[in-house]
Amino acid sequence: MVTHVPAEARGDERGALLAFIEEQRGGIRRALLGLTEEQARTRPTAGELSLGGLLKHVVEVEQGWTARARQEPPAVRRDESDWHETFQLVGDETVASQLAYWEQVAAETEKLLRSAPSLDDTFPLPPDPWFPPEGRVSLRWLGLHLIRELARHAGHADIIRESIDGRTAFELVALERGESWG
Repeated sequence: MVTHVPAEARGDERGALLAFIEEQRGGIRRALLGLTEEQARTRPTAGELSLGGLLKHVVEVEQGWTARARQEPPAVRRDESDWHETFQLVGDETVASQLAYWEQVAAETEKLLRSAPSLDDTFPLPPDPWFPPEGRVSLRWLGLHLIRELARHAGHADIIRESIDGRTAFELVALERGESWG
C-alpha cells in the first residue's frame, strides 16, 4: 500500500491535507481487503452501491477535481446517459486496475498540492448547472473537498463491507497490519 505523505511532512498545512486525504483513501482500500472480485461487485445493502463501484467513483472524482484544478477536462466526462457507470465496474475494469489507477491519481494530487505556489491559488469551476456561475475555488478548498468526499464514501464502504462478511473497520486495520482484532 502506498503512503504518499511522509510523517515529517504532516506538520505543515499541505502535509496535513494530504495526510487526511490518504487516511480516507486507506479506509476505502481496507474495505476491499481479502474480498474476491465477485464480492467487491455485490450490492448487499438496500442501495445500489458496491465496494468496487465506490472505488471507481472516488478515483474518478479525485482525478476529475485535480484535472479541473489544472484547467484540463476530467479523464472521464459523465452526463445523465452514463452517470450510473461511475458507481459500477464495467467491461474489463477490476478492483486491482482501479487501485493501480488510484495510485497514479494520488501521486498527481500530491504533486498538484505540493507544487502550487499557494493553497490560496484558485481555479474556475466548470459551467455545470450544479456549480455557481463564474465560480472559483482555492486549492485549499480542493483538499478539503477531497477529504469530505472520501470520508463520506469511506463510511459507505464500512457499511457495505460489514454487510458482506461482518468485518468492521477495526478488524480490517488489524488485517492490513497482519494482526488479529479482539
